[in-house]
Amino acid sequence: MESIKEYWSTLFSERHSDDEWWQKKLDLLEKRNATIVKITGDGKVTRKLHYDDRSNYEYVMHLQFLIKQNERFMLEEQVLPFSYSLLDKTIVNHHKRDTAVEKIPDDYSLWNSSNKSQRIDTSRFEYNRLEAVKYAERWWNSYNPAYRTFEVDCTNYISQCLYAGGAPTWGEPVRERGWWYSGNSWSFSWSVAHSMRWYLSGSQKGLKGKEVESPEELFPGDVICYDFEGDNRWNHTTIVVTKDEYGMPLVNAHTDNSRHRYWSYEDSTAYTPDIQYKFFRIGEN
Repeated sequence: MESIKEYWSTLFSERHSDDEWWQKKLDLLEKRNATIVKITGDGKVTRKLHYDDRSNYEYVMHLQFLIKQNERFMLEEQVLPFSYSLLDKTIVNHHKRDTAVEKIPDDYSLWNSSNKSQRIDTSRFEYNRLEAVKYAERWWNSYNPAYRTFEVDCTNYISQCLYAGGAPTWGEPVRERGWWYSGNSWSFSWSVAHSMRWYLSGSQKGLKGKEVESPEELFPGDVICYDFEGDNRWNHTTIVVTKDEYGMPLVNAHTDNSRHRYWSYEDSTAYTPDIQYKFFRIGEN
């Protein structure tokens, strides 16, 4: 519709905006000493609801940002959900829908996956970072039919990437133990961000990770865990796929599907000043 096209055209020409998500992206780009050279986008309606006097629409925008940082050009992609209502042929309440994040119950000890086993193998496994990144690039905006798709799919996607890189599974069939996926069942650490964070912090068998202090220490194929509210309920996971001009990670993720996004997520509507991160170098402990 023309009004929607006008919204996007006007938004991208603005240096400051009342749209929170767009202003956050502009602020983060300025912080990174980067600028957007070109934007392309394509929308797809995903849901329509019709009432007596109005119609509600939900759609997703696949946006591509050509970014220049010093003399380097990078392509970032995001798929973002929006909605609007049509009232007497007038568009009202057009807005970006909130980012979906995992909500962990108050009693979340069950989601802290146990790494205990009778036999502990502390040796390193052979982790093929290239294969993990290739998988992350192949499936960043689609879903491998060999696996179940979750409403909040971020950690499930990251687990698939790690498995494609050769990370070994163990713990089946106990969901609270190890890291594994088998048929119609899987460990909590495979699909729940909170569980993966704690699993990587203590694992000495199968999939292992070494916590490092800063994002600069990560390589493609490594993992970042996010606690947006800073309440020790970890609710997002990403995989590093490349780095920017200053050696900072660019990540891929599911849920709000993203490719080559800046690691800090300061441009996310889920971001808060209390955010916490954990950085894990995969294949080491």
